[in-house]
Amino acid sequence: MTLANRFVEPVVLQRGGLRLEPLALSHEDGLRAAAADGELWTLRITSVPEPEQTPTYIEQALQMRDAGSRIAFAVIDEASGRVLGTTSYHDIVPAVDRLEIGYTWYAQSVQRSHVNTTVKLMLMTHAFETLGCALVGWRTDNFNFASQRAIERLGAKRDGVLRHHALRRDGTVRDTVMYSMTAGEWPEAKAQLLYLLGKPR
Repeated sequence: MTLANRFVEPVVLQRGGLRLEPLALSHEDGLRAAAADGELWTLRITSVPEPEQTPTYIEQALQMRDAGSRIAFAVIDEASGRVLGTTSYHDIVPAVDRLEIGYTWYAQSVQRSHVNTTVKLMLMTHAFETLGCALVGWRTDNFNFASQRAIERLGAKRDGVLRHHALRRDGTVRDTVMYSMTAGEWPEAKAQLLYLLGKPR
């Protein structure tokens, strides 16, 4: 296995009744249903695919995996088998043991639940403790305040803002807020996430 492939090697992660498995075309119907829960594609600050664009969305993720820059996961509720959404490792830079976590979205009915915290705990544990990452990063739209709060709740540090950085789906140009966490910061962040998940919900 090459150094680059180490980061995109297929893996299944499980915790707290959730399973992350590599996104595949077989997840199309489930992903389409998750996006329909809240009509998430209507939000200008996200990249959730419109229903007819779901196959293309998955195919693009697979192409990026082949290129070594991204591995996308389907988020599955183990009890029901329902697809709750998706998340990815992306912008992978093997030479410096860095990757970002993003392309994350969930059905509206499971937002603001334990799902995101559990998923991020799985991804961060695998990134730092198995893949040996030195740093994990996040990026989000400057107007996506809910996403910024969720990232900060993980214990990530706000690095700054990239101005006039990327196109939104409506053709406007967004500023991008960047966050990161180092391997040295991970143990304390992990302890806090475990504590949060142990609290009554």
